[in-house]
Amino acid sequence: MAPFGEPSHLGRKELKLVVFNTSLTGYQEILTDPSYAGQFVLMTCPHIGNTGVNFGDEESSQCFLGGLVIRSLSIGTSNWRCVESLGDYLTKRNIMGIYDVDTRAITRRLRQDGSLIGVLSTEESRTDGDLLQMSRSWDIVGVDLIGDVSCTSPYEWVDKTESDWDFNTNKRDGKTFNVIAYDFGIKHNILRRLASHGCKITVVPATWPASETLIMKPDGVLFSNGPGDPSAVPYAVQTVKELLGKVPVFGICMGHQLLGQALGGKTFKMKFGHHGGNHPVRDIRSGRVDISAQNHNYAVDPATLPEGVEVTHINLNDGTCAGLAFPSMKIMSLQYHPEASPGPHDSDLVFTEFIELMKQSEL
Repeated sequence: MAPFGEPSHLGRKELKLVVFNTSLTGYQEILTDPSYAGQFVLMTCPHIGNTGVNFGDEESSQCFLGGLVIRSLSIGTSNWRCVESLGDYLTKRNIMGIYDVDTRAITRRLRQDGSLIGVLSTEESRTDGDLLQMSRSWDIVGVDLIGDVSCTSPYEWVDKTESDWDFNTNKRDGKTFNVIAYDFGIKHNILRRLASHGCKITVVPATWPASETLIMKPDGVLFSNGPGDPSAVPYAVQTVKELLGKVPVFGICMGHQLLGQALGGKTFKMKFGHHGGNHPVRDIRSGRVDISAQNHNYAVDPATLPEGVEVTHINLNDGTCAGLAFPSMKIMSLQYHPEASPGPHDSDLVFTEFIELMKQSEL
């Protein structure tokens, strides 16, 4: 095993939840996805780093994950957009990495035993016993992680999807919708897709009061993706509760889980979560199957939801709830990332559904 990224002489150690990601591409988007805060990401694809890094693929302003674990680090890059190698990129951002690891063996262990706490350390004096003891001193359950990844003050988002990447431009009538986006760890391409669908977006912190949102008279509210345990952020659940039924809402990932709790349902920690760009999801309403990008460790228990809440999507790998709707309260949500960064574009149509939900609210 060999380290890369942060120099080994710094004497640093990290304790995080180890998760495996099955995406074949998109490691830079994964590195900058705030939903990975509190986690080490192990890539099941063996060869990582061959396309280098470019600043157009950033999903946030920094890397939030604890470290990157891979099998083989590319010794060169081959991509016309590349401006920096993966190792140099991680070093500048103080992110730990390790390669020449048997990632298949670790993945099998995680699938069998569930996500485990791991330790990455550059302190050579530490024994295996020391590292094992350290791993038992920390847990991700019950920890508020969105407070560290959310913005600190409101701001306007104006960037749209670049024309080269905008694959779905049909049925846009030019109308502008004012959307408040709660930043629980929001990804840039979610905002770009909303802007491309005709939304004027104000991004607000995770602690932004519902009363202030209502004063702004939005056409809709987005509850974004984000890291960690939804049960650890009761203030966010309370905010969601105070907005339900007053404005159309769309929850993505953490936002979906917070909606589940705000509606009276329960969430639970999954055995090893969903992390990757190849998860099949079925829309129960239409029978359509999409291949989706996912990154979450918790799920909503549909059996605990009140009457009137519909399960709209299910994950075909394990049958877990992947989407909800409550038409009478103008609610829709998805457990996965529809903006396809990284991942397939199948689910982009849900942004159109959100637009239609806001249109119907005007009638």
